[in-house]
Amino acid sequence: MTATHPRRRKTVALATAAVLAGLTTPALTATPAAATTTAYDTTYYKNAVGKTGTSLKSSLHTIISSQTKLSYSALWEALKVTDQDPANSNNVKLLYSGISRSKSLNGGDVGDWNREHVWAISHGDLTTSTGPGTDLHHIRPEDVQVNGIRGNKDFDDGGSAFTNSGGSLTDSNSFEPRDAVKGDVARMVFYMIVRYEGGDGWADLEGNDSVSNGGNPYMGRLTVLKQWNDEDPPDAFEERRNQVIYDTYQKNRNPFIDHPEWVEAIW
Repeated sequence: MTATHPRRRKTVALATAAVLAGLTTPALTATPAAATTTAYDTTYYKNAVGKTGTSLKSSLHTIISSQTKLSYSALWEALKVTDQDPANSNNVKLLYSGISRSKSLNGGDVGDWNREHVWAISHGDLTTSTGPGTDLHHIRPEDVQVNGIRGNKDFDDGGSAFTNSGGSLTDSNSFEPRDAVKGDVARMVFYMIVRYEGGDGWADLEGNDSVSNGGNPYMGRLTVLKQWNDEDPPDAFEERRNQVIYDTYQKNRNPFIDHPEWVEAIW
């Protein structure tokens, strides 16, 4: 999502043209997310503000672990609210493809949208029992066939386009979301890493730099996800979604939408 927000700025280091023989132009790099403040810093996040590293991660885990849990079937109606297309209230906006599709076309047939787990449920055997496999903070509507193409692949740069890709790419072992939602994907993965640490009967989810995690409770590539968080800061759609989940459904927040700079502070 490329729209800017008054509390955040998206900057990259500018490459200087090479004017002398033998001078190499530096590659563009993402600038770490700028510090932010929110209305929740003195209440919801009061025990986390000012911390870094493992101390921050531990505090956020405690904060966001207090949540109302949804059943897998309840996600259908919830997604129609959390992912409503701002331009058409009859539709939802699909994550990877960017398509606006009728809310009524939810199901498993070609042309339908279904429930995409950004943290693939096979990575740690999350299943669709009430728990991490039904956590709205990482579940988004997506075209049935696009969902199948993503499968359980880890995230990385590179690949080829496909039908209804919307700019997303894939290859044999990884998936790259379209530019407008790269940061969204990253922040959902970081939420899952912090929320699920193995203490509630589910796997301890962690990030790494692999794209061959298979059924292991890991998601990669961590370095790429960090870059996506910086390149694509939260916009109004992502912030509204976070608020709706907090107010109406789970009563917990994704802290990396409120404070994207906390990604760098932890990792």
